[in-house]
Amino acid sequence: MKIVVNTRLLLDKNLEGIGRVADELLKRLVQLMPEAEFHFAFDRKYNPKFIYDKNVIPHVLFPQSRHPLLHYLFFEYAIPYLINKTGAYLYLSPEPYLPLRSPVKKLVIFHDLAYEHFPEGIGKVNLWHLKYFFPKYAKNADKIISVSNYTKQDLVKRYKVPEEKITVAYNGISEIFAPLPQEEQEKIRQKYTNGYPYFIYVGSIHPRKNVSNLLRAFDLFKEKTSAPHKLLLTGRLAWKVGETLSAYKEMKHKQDVIFSGYVSDEELAKLYASAYCLCYVSVFEGFGLPIVEAMKSGTAVICSNTSSMKEIGNNSALLVNPYSVGEIANAMVKILDEDVRQRIIERSKEHIKKFSWDNFAITTKRLIEEIM
Repeated sequence: MKIVVNTRLLLDKNLEGIGRVADELLKRLVQLMPEAEFHFAFDRKYNPKFIYDKNVIPHVLFPQSRHPLLHYLFFEYAIPYLINKTGAYLYLSPEPYLPLRSPVKKLVIFHDLAYEHFPEGIGKVNLWHLKYFFPKYAKNADKIISVSNYTKQDLVKRYKVPEEKITVAYNGISEIFAPLPQEEQEKIRQKYTNGYPYFIYVGSIHPRKNVSNLLRAFDLFKEKTSAPHKLLLTGRLAWKVGETLSAYKEMKHKQDVIFSGYVSDEELAKLYASAYCLCYVSVFEGFGLPIVEAMKSGTAVICSNTSSMKEIGNNSALLVNPYSVGEIANAMVKILDEDVRQRIIERSKEHIKKFSWDNFAITTKRLIEEIM
């Protein structure tokens, strides 16, 4: 059994979002299917750590796929070339991109249709590309994995994808995320916030993530409480960050905001576990991985009540309207009550049991076998 896998997002030292999903899934899948021959398709020099076992054969294809035109060349020419060269029967992708020109069987993962809901956050060329090709990809795929029921229903309603073609499999939580001993937490707080408790945001910074409203809410929280808490923003500045930077400049308490930039997974795990609370008030997510990562780390969560986040946070987080600065601030005030915070943490311990990378990989294996 030969399988070509899109691994262009397995980027060393820049393993974000879908790249992390790909890493967690594929390292398990190659173990679950030792009889299969996996041909990993990279678009640049790769780190050998991503070649998980002897049944993985790496290929570096041209061109590097980081622009709509290059996406087209990569998926419509380079990938079919590799499929033909290897004689693969199946194409697997942790993102929706697939080779329309190839008759090979296809299994892809849809994470969200954010561009349909918030087109203003995407450049015109990229938006055209997504709106033109993603409905075609959904139609052309033999089977689809959706990471939430919300995204599944989005695909059914917007793209008329038959429900039976879509299987929901929740993202898992890496074993690296776990509670830390108190003395270790104190070391992390000393390193980043001079020992003060902190709210944490995790993710890249761009309009859909709503960091501007989080900054405004934190300013209001400080005015309401005079609490010593800091706000730690962990992630890179992505695109269209003007509103976020403007909101920061207008803050009265900007000295209490720390931008850490991108950090390794190992450091991120420590930051989660040492935080007072995660504040994840994005306006739209197909899943919202930081929500469950924080829960697994023993940290309370405030998250949005929109899109999939209501499903993923459930009753194990404080849910807020991300468009209401006052509501976000009030939740931050509410979480200062230690009884409230501990009650949320206790609820999340049971809730996170449904999020397993092992189950995600087993589901993927089953779908591959159904296709084969």
